[in-house]
Amino acid sequence: MIEYPYLIAIALIEQENYRLMPLGGKSLPKKICSIDHVKKMGEPLVTQLLIRVFQQSSEAPIKSAFKEESLLLIQIPMNVMQEKIPLLKAKWIKNGDNSIFFSELKQICQDVWSVRFSKEKGIYISSLK
Repeated sequence: MIEYPYLIAIALIEQENYRLMPLGGKSLPKKICSIDHVKKMGEPLVTQLLIRVFQQSSEAPIKSAFKEESLLLIQIPMNVMQEKIPLLKAKWIKNGDNSIFFSELKQICQDVWSVRFSKEKGIYISSLK
């Protein structure tokens, strides 16, 4: 059981040849156990994050840094998030190695989901773990 679960939306993007990783998160009353629950809790976080990214695009064009896995939701214990996410973020921004980033992210998170959109399905979330 996760003690003090936290849900984080992450965007892996590039702007003017710089890697950026904007984040948005919130604490959860209990661990997410179903895809319907992650969608209900995660969609508002993803929406807020994408609005921030969109607003930032007025400064310079933005592109996704890792195709289909550039928009993520993760479930992580709060203490692990506070300790590990800043280090993981700094490492990815510095070296841009997506395979190492995803490997290390999956090791520290309870769940990792990719967030996508299609006309047919709307917003859909799929597990990466």
